[in-house]
Amino acid sequence: MNAKLKKLFQQKVDGKTIIVTGASSGIGLTVSKYLAQAGAHVLLLARTKEKLDEVKAEIEAEGGKASVFPCDLNDMESIDAVSKEILAAVDHIDILVNNAGRSIRRAVHESVDRFHDFERTMQLNYFGAVRLVLNILPHMMQRKDGQIINISSIGVLANATRFSAYVASKAALDAFSRCLSAEVHSHKIAITSIYMPLVRTPMIAPTKIYKYVPTLSPEQAADLIAYAIVKRPKKIATNLGRLASITYAIAPDVNNILMSIGFNLFPSSTASIGEQEKLNLIQRAYARLFPGEHW
Repeated sequence: MNAKLKKLFQQKVDGKTIIVTGASSGIGLTVSKYLAQAGAHVLLLARTKEKLDEVKAEIEAEGGKASVFPCDLNDMESIDAVSKEILAAVDHIDILVNNAGRSIRRAVHESVDRFHDFERTMQLNYFGAVRLVLNILPHMMQRKDGQIINISSIGVLANATRFSAYVASKAALDAFSRCLSAEVHSHKIAITSIYMPLVRTPMIAPTKIYKYVPTLSPEQAADLIAYAIVKRPKKIATNLGRLASITYAIAPDVNNILMSIGFNLFPSSTASIGEQEKLNLIQRAYARLFPGEHW
């Protein structure tokens, strides 16, 4: 994070109360530390209490403030219960960062007997996020202040192959966000979608080829969230994401051809059988032409 953004970020979040889902690892862990270092009270949400306790201890060791709220975001009753617990524990919520997510890399024709992949991805990435928003939103509306940041995906803009379940769930959250944004505009609540490119987190670790393609670091991803908090835009995308969106809008067949080339260049994952996947020169070149895209 550059010095200017860091200063503005600190001014924006100092003394604020902020929920981060998926806070035990990856992007959620990194942005939680950023927030705490800048003076925010971070409410850490994830499924495993032991991991959240470790994050809390790290934050407090550096002088920050954090509270732990274990929650299975696949379970609607668990989300309702933790929402009540949070609202009883703090005066208000300034920002909600819906970061928790599940990704599945599998082509549609390889998924014909795996409808549960679509169900469980939608359950966490869409229904879980929406349920939490529904519980927190009335309190933001009453205060006429707040921000909800939903972590979407570059795949929504580029139509990433092999990620139909994941992209569909993020596209649903994206559409929900766009509708909600207009509804809460008069209540001074900002809704921001971040079309996050591929980030080197534990979520992508099983796919071995991702060791060889360009990705963001968790710190770079956290910087995008920091920028979202400072500027409160409706959406944030990388240059590639914007280009992909424009291409699909004005020349969908071109977008289709480019994605089809990538689909045929990159194999299905062999993570389940433990094979080491490496990229040839053509694959490496293609991946660098489309940095951050999911293959």
